[in-house]
Amino acid sequence: MNLLSVCWNPFGHEVESHETNGVLGGGDGGGSGGSREGKDGLLWFRDIGKYGSGEFSMAVIQANQVLEDQSQIESGQFGTFVGIYDGHGGPEAARYVCDNLFSHFRAITAESEGVVTAETIQRAFRQTEEGFTALVSELWSTRPNMATVGTCCLVGVIYQQTLFIANLGDSRVVLGKKVGNTGGMAAMQLSTEHNANIEAIRHELKELHPTDPQIVVLKHGVWRVKGIIQVSRSIGDVYMKHAQYNREPINARFRLPEPMNMPILSANPTIISHALHPNDSFLIFASDGLWEHLSNEKAVAIVHSHPRAGSAKRLVKAALQEAARKREMRYSDLRKIDKKVRRHFHDDITVIVLFFNHDLISRGAVQDPPVSIRSALEHN
Repeated sequence: MNLLSVCWNPFGHEVESHETNGVLGGGDGGGSGGSREGKDGLLWFRDIGKYGSGEFSMAVIQANQVLEDQSQIESGQFGTFVGIYDGHGGPEAARYVCDNLFSHFRAITAESEGVVTAETIQRAFRQTEEGFTALVSELWSTRPNMATVGTCCLVGVIYQQTLFIANLGDSRVVLGKKVGNTGGMAAMQLSTEHNANIEAIRHELKELHPTDPQIVVLKHGVWRVKGIIQVSRSIGDVYMKHAQYNREPINARFRLPEPMNMPILSANPTIISHALHPNDSFLIFASDGLWEHLSNEKAVAIVHSHPRAGSAKRLVKAALQEAARKREMRYSDLRKIDKKVRRHFHDDITVIVLFFNHDLISRGAVQDPPVSIRSALEHN
């Protein structure tokens, strides 16, 4: 990607753009995570930076009129927390989660003297869901359509030598794992996705709602829960969880014809734990906008075969090139399309790549300084 924009550091002082390994914004620029930011039209990126257990690369491309993806990296003595929040129906739920989930997680782990378990992560999700539902209730008389806003939620936590992955919806994390001493790299998906297009999820929904023959409906070649939404788990979407919000004045297309006697969607994440192994090389966290165009294997191969700097941006570019190819158009022409219209070609895409430093992980050490980063595209 030929990037000509000016980079700036996290404190807003402009600096000269420069190249490292042919990638704008590469190198250690100091500030948050030891990295520089860059922006090129609808693309925001940090090519390389440091977090507690290694290095990271981060990129976001906007396609919607208002960016509905949010993401964050938080790293310190407690470990590392990564979140990708892919909103739908509007940006409010994703922003709310980005503002609140990590703070709930920190408060809960502090109560348990810093120990992280699947239960502490689950409690943080529960508190965030309860907080957003309370916000919907508070705004019901003035902004009833907040009841129809939701977000997928993918979280990774590195605690000592354990990686926890918690997921709601269809964002995905893939591990790049060295194959013995062959020099090869295998792709291992660590997250469980909750999308009605997956047969196992349709089966799960039918088991949970045995008396509802319309729990999943095929519309225009896409399976949807109640014929409305693809994901079966999320934060928000309270119109599908609480009957008092599934009524006027929300938009008629969200209102169910029959009474809701139990929640249809869930905010209970699937959580796995993975003991980190020296052959675990890197993680790719991304919203489904990336995985719509790239396979797990292709994404891992791209990261593995190039310098670390610019990894996230390189994955975004590869997805956009594939999106252009599918529409039989040139990549250069796709890049000229403005937000909102761009959504007809691809979704908002967020990518975070975490590289592991196993010397730090095995020693139980965390490199300073603490890192706190949110994707920095404008909120408009």
